[in-house]
Amino acid sequence: MLQVDGIDVFYGTLQAVWSVSLGVNDNEIVTLVGANGAGKSSVVKSIAGLLQPARGKIMFDGLPLDRLAPHKITEAGVTLVPEGRKVFSGMTTLENLEMGAYLVRDKKDRGDRFELVYELFPVLKNRARQKAETLSGGEQQMLAIGRGLMAQPRLMLLDEISQGLAPIVVYSLFETVKQIGRSGVSILLVEQNVSLALEVADRAYVLEGGHITNHGNARALINDEQVKKAYLGTA
Repeated sequence: MLQVDGIDVFYGTLQAVWSVSLGVNDNEIVTLVGANGAGKSSVVKSIAGLLQPARGKIMFDGLPLDRLAPHKITEAGVTLVPEGRKVFSGMTTLENLEMGAYLVRDKKDRGDRFELVYELFPVLKNRARQKAETLSGGEQQMLAIGRGLMAQPRLMLLDEISQGLAPIVVYSLFETVKQIGRSGVSILLVEQNVSLALEVADRAYVLEGGHITNHGNARALINDEQVKKAYLGTA
């Protein structure tokens, strides 16, 4: 499905990512983990078309994403849930969800998307007429994920969904990530919460200082001595 092949990413003259390669298959949850500043968001922004890799290729079912504008990448079936949620604070919950579905023309399809989102996040239905700025941090994150689902994605890019949230909310969100994966949507999960990310993912890549330093089965990496020492505090 998704294949990132040897991308280098710069901010001006400052290089953030060196020759990163990774892949996501159909019906798979893959996580990209690492410390703050490791380059994780730079990778996911490059996939979403918000950054242009200086070198390398990004392919999605044979389509070169690195040559497409962000809205064309969304049309192709790849949706980004950005770091920091980025909901439209002055709009209602319902209006935010409708914005996510702007590419979905069929009324039945739109109705089906609302049904799915409200099934995953019942609180959003109850808050439909509230402005997004009045929602709690956890509810805003639910809204950001729900808005992404409204676009009928085949691949979701989830960037730091646990950031700034209480542990009980984080656990609930990660359970929902597993549900979304079981529904047939592939996921690339970018996370600092390494332990939880490895628990929900099928495969994982470890990013350190802009370089992939480890990858493999997520369950196996939980028991990897290097990963345990660096991220889990259990070695």
